[in-house]
Amino acid sequence: MRKILAFSLLILFLSSQAQTSVKDWQLPSASPASMGVSVERLSQIDRVLQEYVDKQWISGATALVMKDGKIIYHKSIGYNDLETKTPLAKDAIYRIASQTKAITSVGVMMLYEQGKLLLDDPVSKYIPEFKNPKVLDKYNEGDTTYTTIPAKKEISIRELLTHTSGIGYAQIGNPKMNAIYAKAGVVGGIGVADTMVLGNKIKILAGLPLFHQPGEQWTYGLNTDVLGYLIEVVSGMSLDQFFRTRIFEPLGMKDTYFYLPSSKRARLVTLYTESKDSDKKLQKAPAVYKLNGNFYTDYPAHNGSYYSGGVGLSSTAYDYALFMQMLLNGGSLNGKRILSKAAIRMMTSNQIGQISFHSGNYFGLGFEVVSEANSGKSSLSPGSFFWGGMFSSTYWIDPKEKIVAQLFLNKYPNSQADIHEKFKALVYAALTE
Repeated sequence: MRKILAFSLLILFLSSQAQTSVKDWQLPSASPASMGVSVERLSQIDRVLQEYVDKQWISGATALVMKDGKIIYHKSIGYNDLETKTPLAKDAIYRIASQTKAITSVGVMMLYEQGKLLLDDPVSKYIPEFKNPKVLDKYNEGDTTYTTIPAKKEISIRELLTHTSGIGYAQIGNPKMNAIYAKAGVVGGIGVADTMVLGNKIKILAGLPLFHQPGEQWTYGLNTDVLGYLIEVVSGMSLDQFFRTRIFEPLGMKDTYFYLPSSKRARLVTLYTESKDSDKKLQKAPAVYKLNGNFYTDYPAHNGSYYSGGVGLSSTAYDYALFMQMLLNGGSLNGKRILSKAAIRMMTSNQIGQISFHSGNYFGLGFEVVSEANSGKSSLSPGSFFWGGMFSSTYWIDPKEKIVAQLFLNKYPNSQADIHEKFKALVYAALTE
């Protein structure tokens, strides 16, 4: 009896220790010098960010840099609110917009690795409304009517991941597709009304024409929103629940949400815009943008049910660094495996072949990837993968240098977006080894 009791107590103790370690574990930090990084050169990031704040080009910024799995730089400079001069905290929550796409793409690959789907499956196998797609043929700008021709093939899941399906973007995309989508009530997924439901809009989108034949061009569009709904159909969970239980909780991402709980809403950064005159003066964003429909700027601070896999999440620099470090590690973090190394290799390999891509790089499954031929044009090493967000955020992962880095801003539009390239240059200039 005593042995049984002792064994039970041991199991209880080990279980509590495991729970504590997962709950309390944090990304390690290190001095830049110990990681082969110049402290003096890295501090130039402070100077440049402060310069942009002082010139009122931005209200503030949060930057985070990791080297070999350790945080060597994590600072916020500037203000959350210029009117009240509220300092910007390191744990400020940002609207990360299209940085959501990487998380959704990982979710799809998780289902792929569970044998729930294949990447070359037609989307209609899971969402029947995508059966028998049509391609835009002729378009009348006067009344937005159009004619179509049959698509040569059905859209595949892989083509959604690579943005080669022919689906465009609502609100911010090609004017023709903007008009067609707006007329049908399809939205871009960001700042939508609280009552909208993802599945309803995706089913409407499925009946609208493609911008081009599937697999023949690269067109940035609502592909990842479709993937978000695909995850819901295949997993039987809402996208919010899937992310929470399968990605966020295992990785310790405590501040990443579609809709923030009331206890965290005060940490949401104030969104800024710029005047339309030549001065481009910084000013607080309006409550509602008119972008081929309404876009509500305070959307993360409301309750909602539209879980946009393309643009819907808000997060902190630290939380997103957890996700990025998992990718750099080959799919695992702190003993929690999200994906296999093979899946990460697939996601960061050229998946579009010879299809023309605007930058000269190539596109994987959810990421732009620096090509060997294009690597001399920026500081990033060949094979680095990256993307960004609508509100002037950027991130990248450099497997060669073992760097994870990101810069969060809170402005749309941003005429001073060159700050992103300056940030990259400053990070690599600080490397001494």
